[in-house]
Amino acid sequence: MLAIANRAFTRLTDHPDAGKLLLRATFAILMLFHGVAKVEHGIGWISGMLQAQGVPGFVAYGVFIGEIVAPILILLGIFTRPAGFVYAINLLVATLLVGMGKFYTLTQVGAWALETEALYFFGGLIIMLLGSGRYSVMKNESYR
Repeated sequence: MLAIANRAFTRLTDHPDAGKLLLRATFAILMLFHGVAKVEHGIGWISGMLQAQGVPGFVAYGVFIGEIVAPILILLGIFTRPAGFVYAINLLVATLLVGMGKFYTLTQVGAWALETEALYFFGGLIIMLLGSGRYSVMKNESYR
């Protein structure tokens, strides 16, 4: 009885390409909110933090690639793997700039203080590793 129910459930839910689309859409849309905020409010504060670390301020414009261009490419399924990589690197740089003081910190509810940053970072890596799937503008090349 359980085996029959398991087979039926698996048949209904075995849609890896739909899962890839949902993953891509979720992470892309959530990151686009961050990118739009940078467009609306500017990136001067990022430029200042970079300059304080000895990095030229113009590097801050890279945030638009990581938070607008890469998510749009991920959402559409165009150059998904490289866009996922750029997305993840964007999160790594952001965390290094603003979050490292929270690396060994837990929140009041016991969560890691960098939990959100880790989720976005690993989401980008997972998208890079999985690729776009069937529901995309550009199909992945298979190396198998």
